[in-house]
Amino acid sequence: MDIHQILLKYWGYNAFRPMQEDIINAALEGNDTLALLPTGGGKSICFQVPAMAKEGICIVVSPLIALMKDQVENLTKRNIKAVAIYSGMTKREIDITLDNCVYGNIKFLYISPERIETEIFKVRFEKMNVNFIAIDESHCISQWGYDFRPSYLNIGKLREIKPNIPFIALTATATPDVVIDIQKQLQFKKENALQKSFERKNLAYTVLNEEDKYNRVLKILKNVPGTSVIYVRSRKKTKEIALFLIKNGVSADFYHAGLSNEERTLKQSNWINNITRVIVSTNAFGMGIDKPDVRSVIHIDLPDSLEAYFQEAGRGGRDEQKAYAVLLFEEADRIDLEQRIVNSFPEIDVIKKVYQSLANFFQIPIGSALNESYSLNIIDFSQQYNLEVYTVYNCLRFLEKEGYLLLSESNHNASRIKIEIKKDDLYEFQVKKPKFDLFLKTILRSYTGLFENYAKIDEFEIAKRMKTTKDKVVKALQYLNHIEVISYLEQTNLPQLTYLTERLDIKDVKISAKHYHDRKEIAVKKMESVIYFATAKHKCRSEILLSYFGEKDVFRCGVCDVCIERNKLELSDVEFSSVSDQIKKIVKSDALPITQVVNKIDGVREDKIIKVVQWLMENDKLISNEENLLEWKK
Repeated sequence: MDIHQILLKYWGYNAFRPMQEDIINAALEGNDTLALLPTGGGKSICFQVPAMAKEGICIVVSPLIALMKDQVENLTKRNIKAVAIYSGMTKREIDITLDNCVYGNIKFLYISPERIETEIFKVRFEKMNVNFIAIDESHCISQWGYDFRPSYLNIGKLREIKPNIPFIALTATATPDVVIDIQKQLQFKKENALQKSFERKNLAYTVLNEEDKYNRVLKILKNVPGTSVIYVRSRKKTKEIALFLIKNGVSADFYHAGLSNEERTLKQSNWINNITRVIVSTNAFGMGIDKPDVRSVIHIDLPDSLEAYFQEAGRGGRDEQKAYAVLLFEEADRIDLEQRIVNSFPEIDVIKKVYQSLANFFQIPIGSALNESYSLNIIDFSQQYNLEVYTVYNCLRFLEKEGYLLLSESNHNASRIKIEIKKDDLYEFQVKKPKFDLFLKTILRSYTGLFENYAKIDEFEIAKRMKTTKDKVVKALQYLNHIEVISYLEQTNLPQLTYLTERLDIKDVKISAKHYHDRKEIAVKKMESVIYFATAKHKCRSEILLSYFGEKDVFRCGVCDVCIERNKLELSDVEFSSVSDQIKKIVKSDALPITQVVNKIDGVREDKIIKVVQWLMENDKLISNEENLLEWKK
């Protein structure tokens, strides 16, 4: 089937978005391809369509469980067979899923980068008929990236097993260094990065200096109709701001990773369907959510990096209609961000202490736990060992970056069951234990494939069908699991901690001092870029972002707060640049009075020159010294 027919049949679109077709054709020609598309640019289509056009299975390496589940669900709705392997699944579930990828007709296997190093995966991977390997969020492979994950470095090793399978790497945020590094780490046969400009002409970036942020948010929402996302750093603040907005007549709700799956699903659904106008969230919100008509994205706190800001702000205006990305900033925010960077690098001794405490908490002996997952309540753990929650979280992230363990995001793993005895034996059991007959019949009618695979179940739904309580259903399932008629895996909302190496003696846990300091240096540079973006008064916000991502010859957007001030001068860009450059040359070596500066510039009206001088002074480029002479600020 032709790629346009596939797009229409499965996705219902008549045409590809800009760059998608080029990326797909490059992959189908057998080339390793890096696709750089901004948030909302339709990255998934770039590997899903070519995978559908070729025989075999596409392996998709993805770092986020929520994104994997979301994409598997979306593909399943389109009658495309897709499965995922993630932390929280048992060895047996993984076994069955991988067998189906080898011998069944599965089209997409989503897998975390940590899992591709396991023996159980490598043995099956060798037997699979693979058409493509897609690497989502591929910036994670680069230590220069804003979300480096060492497990991504293992992806290139898949070439040793299947050297001729093309790689399709995808990201929405990569600086020039990262673009080069991704291709190098993935062992591209030749460089091939296809990039759509990150420019968003319909999105107006604005930075507002504001101490009373809550009331400023109200003003913005009053002036900009339509749905909005407000990003904050703390879970507590999400609720606080949502309640403040509700009290002031704005339909709002809050969202963070600590909520139950049911709560998150409901809040998300209400916002997507315009029942709730504003969602106030931590950065847990937005991944995999494609709502095109978001009219404003407001950041109340400074993000850690421009990559994170660009991705979050980019959730506004995906329908290509006018939208606003507003960053509220006050001087205290700079201090908060600096402190956050310091706090995110705990002392090496503290990181090791947390590693040892985890082993005690889960009672894991030395030499065991390789690839095993544990449900971790970080608050309980922190209290038991008298540690700050934020410190524990950052220690875990560091142990993750050193490749010792993986902390998955807080995520809902639904209950699953599988029947462990043959059909004849089950029938015999139902005859001998009639009180379980109706219960088992209800389950068999409600879910299919239980003799071959694990199936997700809903205990509450079973209880409704049987006119009983959820507790009674759970007890029955636990009993059947105990006597080995079924395997029953109960749901959890807790983050999963997976050991990527066997548990080591603390003296064998090595934290590289060089890596530690290199990463701190990278984090500080990223922080400085954020502060520059927030405090710059003379350079277009869009230009700053595009330059950061390596785009050259960019022009000012004309719609950000800096450009709007510039527009008031009633000078063309050429005139402004010419006058500004001349003023700089004139006063750089000698301080002069304004009249002499104006007289030295030819071919431009005096009133226009004075406007440029005023603008340069207001934006701290020109200063007037004690003798009232103009100097260029160094």
